[in-house]
Amino acid sequence: METVHHTSGPLKLLSVVIPARDEAGCIGSTVEHLEVELRRQEVPHEIIVVDDGSTDATWSILTELQTRITTLRPVQNLDRHGFGLAIVHGLNAAKGDAVVIMMADESDDCRDVVVYWKKLNEGFECVFGSRFMRGGGTIDYPQVKWLLNRLANAFIASLFRVKLNDTTNAFKAYRMTVIDGCRPLIAPHFNLTIELPLKAIVRGYTWTTVPITWRNRRTGEAKLKIKEMGSRYFFICMYVWFEKYFSRGDYQRPGGVR
Repeated sequence: METVHHTSGPLKLLSVVIPARDEAGCIGSTVEHLEVELRRQEVPHEIIVVDDGSTDATWSILTELQTRITTLRPVQNLDRHGFGLAIVHGLNAAKGDAVVIMMADESDDCRDVVVYWKKLNEGFECVFGSRFMRGGGTIDYPQVKWLLNRLANAFIASLFRVKLNDTTNAFKAYRMTVIDGCRPLIAPHFNLTIELPLKAIVRGYTWTTVPITWRNRRTGEAKLKIKEMGSRYFFICMYVWFEKYFSRGDYQRPGGVR
């Protein structure tokens, strides 16, 4: 885990970006619980939910919620759909100087969003949550998925020589300067979850890891199809790996750390 601080100014607004596709069964409670926690902890925020081509009532639920929750900004991705594309759409719409990417199914704990915000305000440019470090945990994690997760994360940690054991988890926080410094973002699917943190690390942004908790979704259907994603994850890994070892620092941010 890196503990290098980078001198940065205080943050003014947190944008929480939530991609959602056919999440009518849970998106309402996700937004409501998140808004209550952020308001209670006095975190200045906006909640951007990106409807990524839903065919259920997700959009109508969001527009109704917007009449009661003023910090909610639902947007529709009317272009090509995909988890990564929806996140990029949300990042493009964000007005904050910090961003948390969060799942729509309440698998992520909204209290951890507050922890992320506080860590970013300590000066870190990225905060990566880990479910597999001391203090973290999972609830109802499918055994086969758990095994594949641990193998994939061990491979990534070894390939990039980093002490980060939950790279594949989407739930992470960044200063917006990091997002801009990692563009263009090319992964259209769930592989964006590794493109962002790996690029941030390789390009020299400061980061730390905090324990988080994760609960398997209680409604709806999981969107990640493991059989479809293997080669896509591998492609992104090698894409960033080649940047790390062969780009001669062309994409390194000025003053960055390795």
